[in-house]
Amino acid sequence: MLPITKYGTGIVAGSWAVFLIFLILSLLFRQPVLIVFTIISGIFSSFNLLFFRDPDRSVPANTDVILSPADGKVIQITEVSENEFFKEKVTRVSIFLSVFDVHVNRSPFSGTVEYFRYKRGSFLPAFKEDASLENEQTAIGIRDDRGRQIMFTQIAGIIARRIVCELREGHQTSAGERMGMIRYGSRADIYFRPEEVELSVKPGDKVQGGETIIGVFK
Repeated sequence: MLPITKYGTGIVAGSWAVFLIFLILSLLFRQPVLIVFTIISGIFSSFNLLFFRDPDRSVPANTDVILSPADGKVIQITEVSENEFFKEKVTRVSIFLSVFDVHVNRSPFSGTVEYFRYKRGSFLPAFKEDASLENEQTAIGIRDDRGRQIMFTQIAGIIARRIVCELREGHQTSAGERMGMIRYGSRADIYFRPEEVELSVKPGDKVQGGETIIGVFK
């Protein structure tokens, strides 16, 4: 049995309950339409079981590293002007999550949450450049006790319609701990000062949340 995240237990249980109801009805009445709905609900229930899986991860003990906040593929590494937390030019690493990736998000760095923003927005395909600016998202800025800062975002995609984030300003968070998820396809961006961090990934790399090292503070 796959471990299921607490952020999806209700959805998983509900979809399997619907499947069982249709299964019982189709066995009782043998109607083609009930059989079709049974098959569809069974496929959807199986997909939810896979989508909301929550495997354990081996979190590196090194406190100088920035971890990936999500499973997926690095689609872009670029320099951008970040005007809310850093208020300067920084490096942005963008990670695209397909519907087949684990969608539980993990904190990429240990420290205190100094900045939190939730922004309503569009639902453009998450791999598009404009998604970082236009899509519904949360942004979380973290500073550790040595003054080092990172920011990361949870960005909704064309299918995603629900962002879950447990972090708020003043919260303490540890690298690799579960902090939320984005439901059904999404993107995560990580921001940091390029002069402070040596990158450990490149575009095209597959990453795992809470385990893959994105960069190391110099």
